[in-house]
Amino acid sequence: EAQLVQSGGGMVQPGGSLRLSCTTSGLTLGMFDMNWVRQAPGKGPEWVSGITIGGYGYYIDPVMGRFTISRDNTKNTLYLQMNNLKPEDTAVYYCARRYGNSWSGSDLWGQGTQVTVSS
Repeated sequence: EAQLVQSGGGMVQPGGSLRLSCTTSGLTLGMFDMNWVRQAPGKGPEWVSGITIGGYGYYIDPVMGRFTISRDNTKNTLYLQMNNLKPEDTAVYYCARRYGNSWSGSDLWGQGTQVTVSS
C-alpha cells in the first residue's frame, strides 16, 4: 500500500524557519510530480508548491522567495524548507502526489502536520 509519511512542523516565531519532510513507502518518489498543500483554520485547501520529476519547483506568490521545495529520490523523501515564516503561514501542511494536468490536483495525501507561526 502506497503511503506518504510526514515529519517536521511545529511552532515558531515570525521570521523563523521550519523544514517539512515527506517520505514515501510503497511507491517510488522519483516517478511522480509532488505537491505541498496547506489548510488554514476556517479555510479551504490551498496549493502551496509543486515539484516536477526533474526537480523544478513552482510556488504561489505569497511564499515565493521564502519557501523551497526539493526532493531526494534516493531517499524517497520530499521536503519543504520554509524561511521567514509569517503568521499567515499557519496551517496544516500536507504533502501529496500530483494527479491530473493541474498542479492543484492530488490523489494521495500525507497525514498532515501543523505549522503554527506566532509570537
